[in-house]
Amino acid sequence: MVLEVAGVTVRFGGLTALDDVSLAVSSGEAVGVIGPNGAGKTTLFNVICGFVRADDGEARWEGRSLARVHPRDLARLGIARTLQGVGLFTGLTAAENVMVGANKAARTGTLRALLGLADGDEKRLRSRALDALKRLNVADAADRLPHELPFGVQKRVALARALVAEPELLLLDEPAGGLGADDIGDLSELVRALKGERAVLLVEHHMDFVMDVCDRVCVLDFGRCIAAGTPDQVQADQRVLDAYLGVEVDAAA
Repeated sequence: MVLEVAGVTVRFGGLTALDDVSLAVSSGEAVGVIGPNGAGKTTLFNVICGFVRADDGEARWEGRSLARVHPRDLARLGIARTLQGVGLFTGLTAAENVMVGANKAARTGTLRALLGLADGDEKRLRSRALDALKRLNVADAADRLPHELPFGVQKRVALARALVAEPELLLLDEPAGGLGADDIGDLSELVRALKGERAVLLVEHHMDFVMDVCDRVCVLDFGRCIAAGTPDQVQADQRVLDAYLGVEVDAAA
């Protein structure tokens, strides 16, 4: 296993956000985390990324505990994350945003590291950024600012910024959020291609998207993992139908 979450519990005052949650992700597979709003999905991501410290249990990356790893060091470990929104720097072009993702100094410091690059380094990073944008079919957005781009294109630029670092683990936080049907279809194809090259862990509300691209799924409800397995197994689980879909299925049907 590349990533292992073992018995993680997180409490915020009297609220238990995660309760003894465990999952694992291997290289070459995609694992999805689904559940109603407030189920603990983003908290789980924040534990893995070091933004939230677990009260019990831990997340481990290639056998190493992530409990005391600073978020700024994740890229050097081979972990990249996208955000629920897009998180692009508004004053930088799409290409420059992706260049930040390609430059370790810029990812772990400030934009001054990017702006102070030598000419040779800047050309090299720009070439990598353009290649990443081309892969996501948004190369024509390279010299445009984020606010000039449709939301779906902004999402692709943000994903390009994560991919240009060539991570071994890609964390996708609601990648389909705000996208139309056509964009979600394109994203499905992309994630299926990506998971053969690396481990992918994603949090998402779009059930059809998760079931289409993930090899395994973990369902959270009130901070607990109530079901885990293949998409077919999870979709047939009555606890998932009751908790996540909010329906009851007649067992005799």
